[in-house]
Amino acid sequence: MNYPYWVAVALLMLGLYTMIAHRNLMKKVVGMTIFQTAIILLFLVMSIKRGGSLPIVYPGAVRAEDFMNPLPHALMLTAIVVMVATSGVAFAILIRLHARYGTLEEDTLAARMAAETAPAEDDAAF
Repeated sequence: MNYPYWVAVALLMLGLYTMIAHRNLMKKVVGMTIFQTAIILLFLVMSIKRGGSLPIVYPGAVRAEDFMNPLPHALMLTAIVVMVATSGVAFAILIRLHARYGTLEEDTLAARMAAETAPAEDDAAF
């Protein structure tokens, strides 16, 4: 049984459910981070080759099928950097939203933003 695959799929579903079901933006960002982590885990689990060794050049003839592919690991390092940057920007935006509107709930935030941009009744007369 391949338990790492099931763990990755469970984390994918948990992250997706968190992003869809919750109305709080902080919970959505946490769900997005869980989802991204699960994708990274899934790619790394899929790149495992049982009995494979590190791709270091040995003297003499070598067979390529004896080595693990380093490309998925390098790509996932890049994905981790993107995930951290995305989370950092999202958290910075959430801090500014909470400082300005006092909430991170979608419905309340949308109502306060709409009230802020609605024209005043005195301006409508001119």
